[in-house]
Amino acid sequence: MINGLEHDIQLLFSQFLGGLLLLFHTVIVAGVSLRVVMKRRPIGVSLAWLALIYAIPFAGVGFYVLFGEIRLGRRRAERAQAMYRPYAIWIRQLARLFPQHCCEVGSKAQPLHDLIQSRLSMPMLSGNRMTLLSKPESILCEIVRDIRQSSQSCYLEFYIWHLGGDVDEVCEALMEVAARGVDCRLLLDSMGSKAFFRSPWPKKLRKAGVKLVEALPVGAWRIPFQRQDLRMHRKLVVIDDRVSYTGSMNMVDPRFFKQNAGVGQWVDIMIRVQGPMVPLMWSIFVWDWEMETGERLLDSLQHEPEAWPQSNYRAQLIPSGPFVGGDCIQQSLLLAIYQARHHLVLTTPYFVPDDPLAAALSSAAARGVKVQLVLPARNDSLMANHACNAFMEELLEAGVEVYRYDAGLLHTKSVLVDDDFALVGTVNLDRRSLWLNFEVTLLIDNPVFVAEMTRLVQGYMIEATPMSLAKWRARPWYKKVMENIFYLFSPLL
Repeated sequence: MINGLEHDIQLLFSQFLGGLLLLFHTVIVAGVSLRVVMKRRPIGVSLAWLALIYAIPFAGVGFYVLFGEIRLGRRRAERAQAMYRPYAIWIRQLARLFPQHCCEVGSKAQPLHDLIQSRLSMPMLSGNRMTLLSKPESILCEIVRDIRQSSQSCYLEFYIWHLGGDVDEVCEALMEVAARGVDCRLLLDSMGSKAFFRSPWPKKLRKAGVKLVEALPVGAWRIPFQRQDLRMHRKLVVIDDRVSYTGSMNMVDPRFFKQNAGVGQWVDIMIRVQGPMVPLMWSIFVWDWEMETGERLLDSLQHEPEAWPQSNYRAQLIPSGPFVGGDCIQQSLLLAIYQARHHLVLTTPYFVPDDPLAAALSSAAARGVKVQLVLPARNDSLMANHACNAFMEELLEAGVEVYRYDAGLLHTKSVLVDDDFALVGTVNLDRRSLWLNFEVTLLIDNPVFVAEMTRLVQGYMIEATPMSLAKWRARPWYKKVMENIFYLFSPLL
């Protein structure tokens, strides 16, 4: 009798706890669902989050808390908000210093120019000299040479800084010039450069006088205050207000980087820039430095860069990220695709487009534009690879030519429109780059440069395998299942 009563009490208590837990979960899910709905993001993103929240009890809510909203951290967000107006004023004043370099824009690039000018106050400037570098050894050699010739400052910002090979020579060069009084600063992403920060090199560099800052630091205790997957993905080098670099290459020697990943050596480009664009690229670094440290460098240099009327490349800078106007790159990319009339070539290592981007590519092919998409045959992200494959059939059906590069991990990020202008920089064609990461892109309105980039990309296509719609449709059924599963959650990747 007593044992039966105890059993009934335990059963009632278990049911009570179960009901309480169910009520708690229902309240939490309802509250988070309401927050998702009220954010008014793209419908696909909201539906993907709701599916995850309802499909995985508690864990779905946890994922949303961790990754569902843009949280830079209170101080960083306050700085970014307060910095916007002073920097916009500074950029307009800088443009007035070079009135002879403000220039007419090509008709194809004009809509992009107007958008960027309106959203970011970034001017189109001519009088630039741009050198396309596509060999890692020559890129690192040029950077080392420019560092050793510096007299005032060396500012470098990278997502990944991986030690080994010629990268160690860059570190040695920085320590040499810092010892003779050059202002050397490194801003490196905490997650991308994690191995570097655990090595002896940070201590050696700081001891030599190099100022080193870990951007967007990660850690368990930061999770409630700062979203951990917002990354500083820019690649920038600015030396003496005289020369700058940007492009797709991290500070790595491909011979020593991810050799066990099974994807081959990474294939990248950088653009060496001289002329009026250099101060604008400098301003991006000092923006990021101030946002991370609170130290203002904006008025620390007098900008009198040399002009190069012989080459006279027209260019405009597009910084992007989770700040005011930072979504301009996604709109610029769509505009670029819709401006194409004859030929559109895109290269990217990670291709997980949103619906407007996928529709724009299909629409371009449907109206007779030759659309070519060059991707690596293998990349280092299994999830991104499955999500990418989910878009292949609709693109191939629309007439888009897709090439899979076989000679390594093609990491170049570029968009070439007809023979008129190019977008080149750090942005991948995925939602993370377009909406979350801090990125930088150059709009280059110059047929000579586009022709040079076209020759390079054609070289990629020679070493690539074109995809066939019939062969793609014949792939195993289980691959189709995996692709469709990841397609459902592609808005979150």
